[in-house]
Amino acid sequence: MDEKETLHRYLRVRRDNLLGKLDGLSEYDARRPLTPTGTNLLGLVKHVASVELDYFGVVFGRPSGRHLPWLDADALPDADMWAAADESLADILELHRFAGEHSDATIEALPLDAVGSVPWWPEERSQVTLHQILVHMVAERAHHLGHADILRELIDGTAGQRPGDPNLTSRTPEEWASHRAAIESAARTASTEGRG
Repeated sequence: MDEKETLHRYLRVRRDNLLGKLDGLSEYDARRPLTPTGTNLLGLVKHVASVELDYFGVVFGRPSGRHLPWLDADALPDADMWAAADESLADILELHRFAGEHSDATIEALPLDAVGSVPWWPEERSQVTLHQILVHMVAERAHHLGHADILRELIDGTAGQRPGDPNLTSRTPEEWASHRAAIESAARTASTEGRG
């Protein structure tokens, strides 16, 4: 597998991993804010789909033709990070699918050294290659997938990339509670001994 195929595969896997965090959730649980700054699962999906459309579209002179009103100059701040009441889960999933297809077409059509320009970056570093943007977007998706991992665990305790994830220790709920209690105890002990 060549470098472009490898990066493209990692991007597609991260897309699927992020969507997997929505599996089985209600509209409410998919979109409810779980942090003081409002971070929510559906907003993460909306954000990365929007970003991917711009990076693999606008940057390489291949705009998707799709208007994203939450990115307009007069949109509410961070409007790409949450779903408005009139934006359904199905709407955001369709946007994510569309963004993936549009991005895939750009990635397949261009060589890794294809040059693009990121108009929202400082001029001195706005000239980029497809290789750089692939790395950037894999990192962007992985960053937000980490947020999604934690959010999903807060909603219903689901952890890992999928049920039976071999990277996660297999424990019963009681064993997880005991494990968490041991970590809490270590944290308290360390803080009282002046290490924290």
